Order: sequence, then C-alpha cells, then structure tokens
Amino acid sequence: RSDFSEQLYQRFPFSVVKTHIFLLLLKKSMQKINFAFKLIKIMSGTLNKVMLIGHLGDEVKLHYFEGGGCVGRFPLATNETYTNKQTNERVTNTEWHNIVVRNKAAEICEKYLQKGDRVYIEGKLKTRKWLDDKGQERYSTEIQCTDFTFLTTKSESQGGNNSNQSQPEKENQTDQTVHEPLDDDTDDLPF
Repeated sequence: RSDFSEQLYQRFPFSVVKTHIFLLLLKKSMQKINFAFKLIKIMSGTLNKVMLIGHLGDEVKLHYFEGGGCVGRFPLATNETYTNKQTNERVTNTEWHNIVVRNKAAEICEKYLQKGDRVYIEGKLKTRKWLDDKGQERYSTEIQCTDFTFLTTKSESQGGNNSNQSQPEKENQTDQTVHEPLDDDTDDLPF
C-alpha cells in the first residue's frame, strides 16, 4: 500500500474508502463508455472517399449540356509492382479507373491534361446504370472527382510531346547539368 492509501485507511472507515474508490472507478468506466459510444457514433456513419495518383490513359473528353454545364471523362492508370518470390521476376499490375469531372474543373482538365500526365485525383465512387445498344442494363463504376492536382510539370508535359522543339535546348546545356529521373522505374506504362 502507498502512504496515501494508508492515511485514508487510518482516517476513514474501510467502507467509506471502498465506496470512494468504487465511485472513482465508476467515473473512469463511465468516461470510457462515453468515449466508446462517441466512437461508435462516428463509425456508424459511412465514408466514400477515393485518392489516386496515376497517369492519364487518354485525352479528357468533354460533353456539354444545353444548360451550359459540362462533364469530362478520362481513364486513369495506377500501378502495383511487386517481385514474384518464386521466379524473382518483377510483376506490374495496372488498374484502370474511369474519372468524371464536372463543369469548370472539367474544362481545366481538358485544357491542361494530356495523355500520360501524372495527376492526383480525390473523389468518391459512384456506380451508374445505363442501357447498351442491345437494350441490356449495364453498370459502370466511376470516380466522381472532387479535387485534383496536376503532378506533371508544364516542361515535362511539353518535353514529352514536342521532342523536335526541345532538341536545341539540349544541345545548349553544359556537361555540369545532371538529369535525374523524376519517377522511379516502377512505371512500365506504354505512354
């Protein structure tokens, strides 16, 4: 026993100390229970959030509506690379995502993004039902983009597309300039 508990036992009858300790433990338990209920309340809600970093698989395609709004769509590729333990080979799996952007964001994406550019996409999953040419119901899962960040710089984007224009710049560079890859070699996409 500690000095404090000894003093309590000497000053108060055992039942009073026991009751006091019981009440303290009960208070702590109630705090833990309240915390648990708050946690359950938070967890009882749902979350639909997607965050992707990938490469555009095609140009952004815009569709304008009569009311003045527009929607842009483009495929985004993300890679997962691992080493096969049996063959010791490097294996890359590419996952394709259908991205949907709306209105001003769609126009910005269409203006500045090109096939192969890296982009960060934040949004939510949405599955829509549609009819194909034969009248059969089809389902498509898309990422409704709520926020994005361009990760390919303007110079990188222009350098990849206008190789003839960037040649004179390369000839004028000194030997002291060191070019390091901006991305590791885990990206085996064909674009």
